[in-house]
Amino acid sequence: MNFPSLFKTATTAALLGTAALITGCAATTSGSGDVLRYKTPGSTFPIAAAVEIPTDARTVYLSGKVPPAVDKSRTATDPAAYGGDTEGQTVAILKGLEEQLKSMNLTMSDVVKMQVFLVADPAKGNKMDFAGFMRGYTQFFGTAAQPNLPARSAFQIAALANPAWYVEIEVVAVRAAKPVK
Repeated sequence: MNFPSLFKTATTAALLGTAALITGCAATTSGSGDVLRYKTPGSTFPIAAAVEIPTDARTVYLSGKVPPAVDKSRTATDPAAYGGDTEGQTVAILKGLEEQLKSMNLTMSDVVKMQVFLVADPAKGNKMDFAGFMRGYTQFFGTAAQPNLPARSAFQIAALANPAWYVEIEVVAVRAAKPVK
């Protein structure tokens, strides 16, 4: 990353944090150390406006995940092989992320940032199926069992490597510092 990009990124992060404080975003702890999650005032949309990470926490970057083949009787270019629609593919990906996090002694509650890449669904008029994504997402985030919300971005993109994939998700998780004994 070159200096102008790094400066822009740092400036944006500082401005977002300041904006969250100025606008009165309520902060909640995640239950894992001192991670603070700022809610958007007056909104029930299930994402954090911002997430603040303590300096002694460790950041874990997970590579983007695409849907796994769940129906091996289908061809590799058939969306049904990967959970079918956007909702099914989202659920399959999030289950995979949940397992990967578990193997690293982390959980979905440790996720602080999510980027979602959605491809147009032919069944939805060649537009991304954001509602389908949200139906899958809200099974894992903002629930009674797992109330922690990540900061999140979602984009419609032209394509993924396989034309049968409608979703790719990458996340950043935080491992809280171990208490000093």
